[in-house]
Amino acid sequence: MRNWPERRKRQARIEIIPMIDVMMFLLVFFVLISINVLPSLGLRITPPSSARTENLPDRKKVMLSISKDGAVFVDGVAVDLAALADRLRDAEAQAKAANQTLVVAIAGDEEASLQHLVDVLDAMKAAGVTSSAIVAKPK
Repeated sequence: MRNWPERRKRQARIEIIPMIDVMMFLLVFFVLISINVLPSLGLRITPPSSARTENLPDRKKVMLSISKDGAVFVDGVAVDLAALADRLRDAEAQAKAANQTLVVAIAGDEEASLQHLVDVLDAMKAAGVTSSAIVAKPK
């Protein structure tokens, strides 16, 4: 009598690594969609009506930057401190012509001298700019 060798039964293996790859892909996909698409959609509502409505004034924003060596930039373009008041005065006139209010955001380097900021504020006062904000990072 002849004996045949027993065949070893192959154990079924569940490969988990491809499943992890798919789950990570889905996670990244949904995170990116929620970050980029959902906020831009906004909430669709129908506001109530009122007999006395008024439009809020539009704002024109000017970004004013001060480097640590004291150079002043208006919307990324280098401006001499003597010409800053004229440049802001022109921006204020353009904003008023378009029925907007001008807001100047001041972003200065943390190593910039306080005197540079005071010079910029003086130029803003000479130009008649009444609304400004200083950009800072949270601690």
